[in-house]
Amino acid sequence: MELRVIDKTDEDHTFMNVIKGALLRTDGVAAATYDMNPEQSGGQTEPILSIKTEPGVDPLDALGEASRNVQTTVDDFSAAFEAAAQ
Repeated sequence: MELRVIDKTDEDHTFMNVIKGALLRTDGVAAATYDMNPEQSGGQTEPILSIKTEPGVDPLDALGEASRNVQTTVDDFSAAFEAAAQ
């Protein structure tokens, strides 16, 4: 399956490492990696995310779950920070 993003902002390793880490902690994900090295990938400069899932697990569902988990972590951190700052 190939997913193309049609609206984007410049991404770097920071976001890709976060989403890759969240994917690796998601049930049903066997492997997750990304590539954004133009010298080794034929001149491509946009990150390419690869997700390998166990049978019966849709990669897009896994990506959605991982993204929601990242959002939850960010929300929890923000709430804790705000509470500590008061």
